[in-house]
Amino acid sequence: MVGVIVNENEPIDRAIRRFKKKYERSGVLKEFKKRTFFSKPSVKKRMKLVKAIRRNQRSDEETL
Repeated sequence: MVGVIVNENEPIDRAIRRFKKKYERSGVLKEFKKRTFFSKPSVKKRMKLVKAIRRNQRSDEETL
């Protein structure tokens, strides 16, 4: 559960911004989207492979 403690004399806008950052970093929305629709195991496997390729390409670029 994501929560934010609002300090005294803190603008609500700043508290909302902090909440949004925590919410995004926690991965709640990502997990929700992942569970809302069914994807076939073959599609999951392909997406996992594509992510691994991208990750390797990025790491190769950083080492150069």
